[in-house]
Parts: sequence; structure tokens; C-alpha cells
Amino acid sequence: MTAQESQRAGRREWWGLAALALPTLLVAMDLTVLHLAVPALSETLKPSSSELLWITDVYGFLIAGFLITMGSLGDRIGRRRLLLIGAFGFGVASLLASLSTTPEMLILTRALLGVAGATLMPSTLALIRSMFPSPAQRGVAVGVWMTSFVTGTAIGPLVGGVLLESYWWGSVFLLGVPVMVLLLIIGPVLLPEVADPGAGRPDLLSVLVSLVTILAVVFGFKQFAEGASGPLPWACMALGAGLGWIFVHRQRTLRDPLLELALFTRRTFGVAVAVQTLAVFAMAGVQFFAGQYLQLVLGMSPLRAGLWSLPWTLVGVTGAMLAPLAARRRSHAAVLAGGLALGAVGFGALAGIGSATGFTLLVIGMVTASLGISGAMTLSTDLVVGAAPEERAGSASAISETGSELGLALGIAVLGSIGGAIYRQDLTGSAPATTPPESMEVAAETLGGAVSVAAELPGGLGDALLATARQAFTTGMAVTSAISSGVLIALAIAVGILLRRPHRDGGEKQEAAQRSGSGKSGRSAPEAEFPML
Repeated sequence: MTAQESQRAGRREWWGLAALALPTLLVAMDLTVLHLAVPALSETLKPSSSELLWITDVYGFLIAGFLITMGSLGDRIGRRRLLLIGAFGFGVASLLASLSTTPEMLILTRALLGVAGATLMPSTLALIRSMFPSPAQRGVAVGVWMTSFVTGTAIGPLVGGVLLESYWWGSVFLLGVPVMVLLLIIGPVLLPEVADPGAGRPDLLSVLVSLVTILAVVFGFKQFAEGASGPLPWACMALGAGLGWIFVHRQRTLRDPLLELALFTRRTFGVAVAVQTLAVFAMAGVQFFAGQYLQLVLGMSPLRAGLWSLPWTLVGVTGAMLAPLAARRRSHAAVLAGGLALGAVGFGALAGIGSATGFTLLVIGMVTASLGISGAMTLSTDLVVGAAPEERAGSASAISETGSELGLALGIAVLGSIGGAIYRQDLTGSAPATTPPESMEVAAETLGGAVSVAAELPGGLGDALLATARQAFTTGMAVTSAISSGVLIALAIAVGILLRRPHRDGGEKQEAAQRSGSGKSGRSAPEAEFPML
């Protein structure tokens, strides 16, 4: 019996995993739960357009900005302690957000939610690394963690819609209060305390530089995605790049760096982080168009569009759970590359989508892509936490989450900009010549603008403009889907090449242990993996 087999997780660890799924689900839900509440809060609080932008975006900004800092802090002071501190902060901020009376108060409380959320995500993943030393069990646990995140993101708008049917807009934040109270009660009982006793104090200058670096880069990408012109997006990107170089240089000189750059010398770790960043990049770009396609091209209501997104969400949950099981019978490289290739097939199918007959193709393509990409994300997350030393699990988890956040911002900005440019070019070249210039200017900005303008034009002209705009949008979506497919194909090939041989970072030992499954104990496999059953 190996050391890892003798340290297999028991009932307490599996119940602890259930406790960790709660904050993961809630943090993901808060990324999207506010979407349907925007009209109601706008009517009550009357924010300006700039204030509304900050209300919706500041949460994600500060999660991205503080992930590296909080992951490193958890390694130093204890991951359970940081998780419980974050849970308390998240609960209090949720209550304050629900009671906000001014736009400024809501922006501040959403910012506090973001800081608290940044403490929760790397702590949950790092604790999984400590609670499940067996690679086979850890793969399943990471699958559960990923399922919680995917589910939270998907049901956020639906939960928000249900609450808004009967309650005021602030009710969407109150979900966080009982969940965090429950975590504060059961966390000390079910979760172990893990910290690096040899870690030094965090370098405050590194904290500040990393925060501004991530915020500048993410803000710049979002400005590009929203079609902003002028020097601001470029200045943000330049500032982020310059501070990023300073941050990396400083980490090389510190005795106790905030970010352990040596982790990237492990090939398995570096490849896994690249997979997460680029896979999210590809998925985010296509999803950015898919929701608009359902509503603005096919004419569905927001609720109906949300319901039709459930098939690929549920399939994504299935992929997240099946990938660790498949990795026991095949190498990580084979399963990971296969998942990416399946995602490429799904997006490749969307490259042939049309403006009138694309509903079935959209569902098939998104279901196929979601199945493959969710499995790849689960395996790459497992590789990240497994390749890092246990004392650096918090930092490794934070790097993983930061890569995903950057991939999300980059995918929407780059692919959204490409699709938008194609839309404007096609619409300008094909729109009816009798379209008034002022109407054409609005229609060329977004498909939503085209829909509103078309409703104000005389019947025949409005219908012709709308049909042209929908076709131009679909063309842009098809091109970005093809680009995403190409990214995933290249990524699958790179994974197959870089991870096909054993590496000195210990990745081959992890794979061998994981494929050996439940060891040679006398239990049946399901009972050995899930002793709580």
C-alpha cells in the first residue's frame, strides 16, 4: 500500500467537500445573479451609466485583482482561517448590498463582496489539495468543485429572476447570508487547518503592484470589449504590462515572494494554467455571442434564452464529473487533449451557423463544446493543484483562478471586438441605401441598437435593416466560433506534445497513482472512493 493510499479521504473529508461547495456555488452565482436585477435597481437607485457599469463590474474586478494576494495569504495564515474570515465578510457585505440606498453604497458593498470572494476561491481549492492526498479521489473532488462553480454561474440569472418575481432587487444578495452562516458553523468542524509554517510576511509592495497590474489589464480588456476608443484602454494595458514586469522582477529578488515563479518551471503546472486561460478565452468569446443570438436574432425573451442555455450547462456538469474517471484509464494528456478537441468540434460546427435556421446547430455546438471544455477545465485544475507542493497550494490555486479571469476578459475583448468589427463592416456594406444616416450610425454600434432603430423605421425598411443586421451579426459570430475552434485545436496539439512523456515535476507519478484508482483495498471501488455512501 502506497503512502497516498494509506491517507485516503474518509467521511469527514467528503462532508468537508460539501461544505466547500457552498461558497464556490455562491461566489459563482454572484457573478451573474445581478444581471436581471439591473432594471429594477436602476429605477430605484437611479445610477448614472458610469455608476451602473461599476455596480455590475466592480465585483469581478476585485476578485481578479486580489486572487494572487489572498492565495498567498492563505498559505501563510492558514487556509481555513482565511476561508472563514472571507465567509464572515461575504455575509456582512451581502446584507449591506441588499440594503443599499445609493449607487455609491452599492458600488462599495459590491467591492467588499469582490474582496471577500477572492479569499474564498483559492482557499476552497487549496483545502481540497490538503484534504484529498490521493490523486484519484482528488480528481473527483475537483470535479465536484468545478461542478459547483459551473452550476452557480448558470443558475444565477434564473435564481435572480425567481426572486425578482416576488421581492425587491436587493433580495438577490440575501442568498449569501444563510450560506455563509452555515459555513461559519460547520467549517471549523469539517475542515482542517493548513498553513506553511516557514512562510514569511507578505510583501505589501508586491500586493499593491499585483493588484494594480491585474485591475489595469482587466479594465483595459473590458474597455476594448465595450467598443471604447481613445487612449484610455491602451494606457491601461500599457500600465498593466509595465507593472507586471516590475512585479515579476521583484518576485525574483524576494526571499519570500508573493508569487512563487518557480511553479512555472514545472511543465505540468505551466501547461495546465495555459489550458485554463486559453480554454476560457475560447468559451467566453462564443458565449458572448450565443446569448445575444438567442434573444436578438431568434427573438427569445431573456427568461426563455436562459432556459435554453441549461442544456449545455447540464452537459458541462456531466463533463466535469466524467473527466476524472476517464483519466484513470487514459493518461491526463490524452483525456485533456480529447476534451479540447471535442470543444473545437463544437465551435467548428457553429462556424456554419445561419441567422434563420441556427437554433438546433447552436444547441448541438454548445452542448458538444461544453462537454469537452468542462472536462478539460476540471483536469487542468487538478493538474495545477497536484503539481504544486502542498505548502504552495493556495498560491497555485490563485494562479489558476487568475488565469481563468484573464482568459474571460481577454476572450470577450478580443473575440468580441473581432465579431463587432465584422458586424459593422457587413452591415455598412449591405444595409438598405435608404436608411437614414442617424439610424445607420446607431444600428452599426450593436445589434441591440439595430433592433431598436428598425422598430422606428417604416415597415419594409425596418424589416430589411433588421434582417441585414441579424445576418451581419451571425457572420461575426461564425467567424469568432471558427477562431475559437482553431485556438482549441492548437491547444490540444500542444497538450498532446508537451504532456505525452513523463516529466521531472512528478506529473507522471500523479497520473500513475490516479489510474491505479482505489488501490488494493478490500472495498469495492465506489465505496472506497466515497466512504460516506
